[in-house]
Amino acid sequence: MGSSDVVSRNSDKWDWERGKKTVLSSVAAKPGYLWQEESLVSPDGETFSAVVRLEDESFTLRVNNEEWPESYEKAWLPRFCPDGRLTALVMADDEWTLAVDGAPWEERFAFIWGTMFGPEGQIYAAIQQDMRYGICADGTAWDTLYINATDFSLRADGRKTAAVVQVSPLKQADISGFFSGVYSVAVDGEAWDASFMNVWTPVFDGRGGERVAAQVRLNSYEYTIAINGEPWPTAYNCVWAPSFDPATGALAAPVRAGGRWGMAVDAALAWKPRYHQCWQQQWSPDGKHLWAVVAPEYGKFTVARNDSPWRETFPCITDLTLSPDGGRAAALASHLNDGFCVVVDGAAWQGSWDMAWRPVFSPDGGHVAALVRGSGGSMTYLVDNKPVGESFSRAWAPAFSPDGRSLLMRGIQNGSLVRVVMPLADIV
Repeated sequence: MGSSDVVSRNSDKWDWERGKKTVLSSVAAKPGYLWQEESLVSPDGETFSAVVRLEDESFTLRVNNEEWPESYEKAWLPRFCPDGRLTALVMADDEWTLAVDGAPWEERFAFIWGTMFGPEGQIYAAIQQDMRYGICADGTAWDTLYINATDFSLRADGRKTAAVVQVSPLKQADISGFFSGVYSVAVDGEAWDASFMNVWTPVFDGRGGERVAAQVRLNSYEYTIAINGEPWPTAYNCVWAPSFDPATGALAAPVRAGGRWGMAVDAALAWKPRYHQCWQQQWSPDGKHLWAVVAPEYGKFTVARNDSPWRETFPCITDLTLSPDGGRAAALASHLNDGFCVVVDGAAWQGSWDMAWRPVFSPDGGHVAALVRGSGGSMTYLVDNKPVGESFSRAWAPAFSPDGRSLLMRGIQNGSLVRVVMPLADIV
């Protein structure tokens, strides 16, 4: 599940008192650290963390001005749960596990990576044990592990997991075995009955159903979408990742036919193949709007809603983001060597930036905020194309209050971690 979705559900518990607050007077490495790695700040801006190496050459997590009570041979990938708990992948006695607020899981694995979070506090990770791969849920691994596993995914409610898995072994240079199809999708460790030459990006029906869809390769030249192992009746030159309509359960996937890209819904062409590219589609919550990044001309990208592209095009479009009701869209555009800009409803905001991050809509969809970095390295926030007047040496994604009246900014100013809650009326 997307972390931003889960965070938005928990933001009503944050401190929304307006003003600037210094959370930590100094984020510099403390005495006794051999080094301190990249900074991390909790979504509510109240907690600073970083992996640190101690004088005995062990690793632990710094949390504001304290450290976890235990240290480890290695530590990496620190991430905050939506409920504020801090996790990291750690090694002890040459075995890996996950630690939550300093307390490691009892289970140990040969390797662990790819932490995922459910909305009810569930924690998942990809694991390898005895050269077999799968997923563990709160420390408990799938009953069946596989020769290979990739493309790990989590259902929206956090109660089911899936991954692409290799269900049959392949000897070196076993081309005929590969052509016969050795890849499938496992859901909570149980593989589909069907297998394919290749499989990618399993996704769950967002309504909490039992359906899982994925891209599949049927042979050397044909691709399609499979649902619970059953392929669509139509094959295509190529396909991209599918997505379920959250209202009706219809399944959309970009497909390539006759040298151009279009959109198929439930195996029928909904958007005629007329684009040089079509991908990263998203549904509105009510299913009335289907958005995607498209290229009407070669090398010219934009965003389309219901097969109607924005008028302005760009060399690159990324980070397509929809308003909560799915009626508006924002994205980042790049002019290649001329930096990034924010595009909202087809209109580019003024100015370009060395870097920009995914736009964020207010709860009512009426405002858009984005974090950007200028040529000098200073970072700031924009709201509706206006700078907020605060700058940071390092900053993290903005967040709107649940009532949409305030904006939370969190970042490092003059070596200190600060959180700023600014009334939207003071900005726009």
